[in-house]
Amino acid sequence: MCNFKKRFGLFMCCLTLMIFTGCGLGPNGSKKTSPSDPLRRTEVLMGTTVSVSLFDHQDETILDEAFERVKLLENELSLNKDSTLLTELNASAGTTPHPVNEVLFDIVQKGYYYSELTDGSFDVSVGPLVKLWNIGLPEARVPSNDEIQNVLPLINYKQIDLDEEAKTIYLQTPGMQLDLGGIAKGYTADSLATLLKSKGVEHALIDLGGNIYALGTKVDGSLWKVGIQDPFESRNNTVGYIPIANQSVVTSGIYERYLEADGKKYHHILDPSTGYPFDNEIAGVTIISETSIDGDALSTAVFSKGLEEGLEFVKSLPNIDAIFITKDSKVYLTDGIKDDFVLTNGAFTLGN
Repeated sequence: MCNFKKRFGLFMCCLTLMIFTGCGLGPNGSKKTSPSDPLRRTEVLMGTTVSVSLFDHQDETILDEAFERVKLLENELSLNKDSTLLTELNASAGTTPHPVNEVLFDIVQKGYYYSELTDGSFDVSVGPLVKLWNIGLPEARVPSNDEIQNVLPLINYKQIDLDEEAKTIYLQTPGMQLDLGGIAKGYTADSLATLLKSKGVEHALIDLGGNIYALGTKVDGSLWKVGIQDPFESRNNTVGYIPIANQSVVTSGIYERYLEADGKKYHHILDPSTGYPFDNEIAGVTIISETSIDGDALSTAVFSKGLEEGLEFVKSLPNIDAIFITKDSKVYLTDGIKDDFVLTNGAFTLGN
């Protein structure tokens, strides 16, 4: 007997999620109470809840453009929709180099970069394995070992050829599938941040299913406080918070999506080398970075390395910090945020 559970919202943005209680709806589903209040719109896109909150502008057309951008990217990058640019690319595997547009080439190139940076613990070609497990979808199941062994040879980012001048991508082996789920939300959040800046927005929050990007500071100049999810409790129960500005906060954890079968839980963070979920002492990893795509890719990669190796790996990266929560309820911090993180939950202790 199998069932699946999916939990969105890896974070609680302390303050902002409460601001809009009782707000009326604006013309396009946006929420505001008066001209001095922030303007917020929330829609379900990319398989998650997308929210954009403007704190220094009341212009609905900015939100219109922001959500059109998300819809455009969803139609280009999704594996779960028919006839997207990504599904067309995957269908061409093993044939000839496939022409793509600038956006798809850019994100696949970034996926290749992170795959190389992490020695394949994040692998953008993990699509066949993700499709086999389908964790987070109604058809989720535990595949047989034979099924897993059959798809493992298809997972190898080194079999992706990128031609920047021709803007073509060649997947060398028939059956290969790129899966951009590990970076698509981060890429989209960064794209929205760039759009908002171009419109003169200086104070905003972007939330793509828990991928948080804080543009600027709060209007009064203070930092945003982003809560870190307690991996053992329901949504909005937090371990503590981290103050940020012009930064992204992204988490990977065993609690976000998982498949439960025969009394065992299988989380969604799959090891490209074994075909099974990573198994280590970590319950959740949060990455604090200047771009959300960094946080998206690195949260998965750092999780895969375990605590000790993960801490060392993050230390080797410029402008990246991390919060590790282990299964024994300890919190480990990288040096750059040790003076900033605030522990608020007495069930947890600092481990370093």
